[in-house]
Amino acid sequence: MENQIEPLNPIAIEIGAFQVHWYGLIIGTGLLLGLLLAVRESNRRGLPKDAFLDLILYAVPISILSARAYYVFFQWDYYSQHPEDIIKIWNGGIAIHGALIGAVVTAYIFCRVKKLSFWKVADIAAPSILLGQAIGRWGNFMNQEAYGGEVSRQFLENLMLPDWIINQMYIDGVSGLAYYHPTFLYESLWNLLGVIVLLLLRKVNLRRGESFLTYVIWYSVGRFFIEGLRTDSLMVTSDLRAAQLISVILIVGAVVTLIVRRWKGYSKERYLDM
Repeated sequence: MENQIEPLNPIAIEIGAFQVHWYGLIIGTGLLLGLLLAVRESNRRGLPKDAFLDLILYAVPISILSARAYYVFFQWDYYSQHPEDIIKIWNGGIAIHGALIGAVVTAYIFCRVKKLSFWKVADIAAPSILLGQAIGRWGNFMNQEAYGGEVSRQFLENLMLPDWIINQMYIDGVSGLAYYHPTFLYESLWNLLGVIVLLLLRKVNLRRGESFLTYVIWYSVGRFFIEGLRTDSLMVTSDLRAAQLISVILIVGAVVTLIVRRWKGYSKERYLDM
């Protein structure tokens, strides 16, 4: 019976040679919903009307390129032998840490040019980024990637998951056809919870920059533990996972930045201040 399980079709629309993959549609949906959330809040916080619309025009393509470059860098043994596959991002293979690096650098330069507060923009964007990540993980689900170690079907059923998720976790993976941890789902749920936390923290009126730093800490803590379950991690060495190393660096960096900004008086402004 299990051998007859068919995975979901990763192609949403196919007209002749033209194909639209679910991966791209889901990533695009996450981007759109995150943008709408950010634009709404930026209008309330007194930013120029088109600030986020202008920023997204630069941030999206740069983030995609940096996400792919990050992934290719850690998989260079393969891509050096198959350079034609470097552009095939519709098959997956973009790293969120690479995307975040590109987005943050782009936002910083954009804010300097437009004479906007980077920390104010980052605070507004934080829940939107996490929402986009939560939705985007379902693109991994459609591609049957970003999964964890082998588990039994009973384990997945005990999680009260619907059959369409359980069946998609029946993958030709590390040890052949088997069921695997839906780590994409674990991270998606963690991120959605983080969105709620960040939105609630807006009522606390944190100091400027602290919503964004909370996002960095929240995501990195979840990613560190979830990454330990995955079987497809990008590796720095044979024993050191890149995402876990980056997560630790980000957690320490965010905590130190938060403390120093308070200690030095760099964060006197509050989030709800205009």
